[in-house]
Amino acid sequence: QVQLVESGGGLVQPGGSLRLSCSASGFTFSTYFMNWYRQAPGKERELVARISRFGVTTNYADSVKGRFAASRDNAKKTVYLQMNSLKPEDTAVYYCNTYISGMDHWGKGTLVTVSS
Repeated sequence: QVQLVESGGGLVQPGGSLRLSCSASGFTFSTYFMNWYRQAPGKERELVARISRFGVTTNYADSVKGRFAASRDNAKKTVYLQMNSLKPEDTAVYYCNTYISGMDHWGKGTLVTVSS
């Protein structure tokens, strides 16, 4: 059974940093791309970052380029999202995601609030 568990969210001031983690189990982690999505209140869920199987390739939404960085540790079956220079508009629930055999799998999310 695929399980994804996010952690690391919280309240941070504008300009601050957070690192999110997503611990995976129930599948061969190194075989799959991993994604970070976010959903702000009243908005649709959007793709924030994608990282390839061995972390060689990453892609980011334009809104976070240069501020966020995805990485992964296949030995620990964990994917990370380092978020720097946070802005109030980054406030959202952040979700870990992977797509396996035609099905999306999601964690329950972790809330990031950027506010002074």
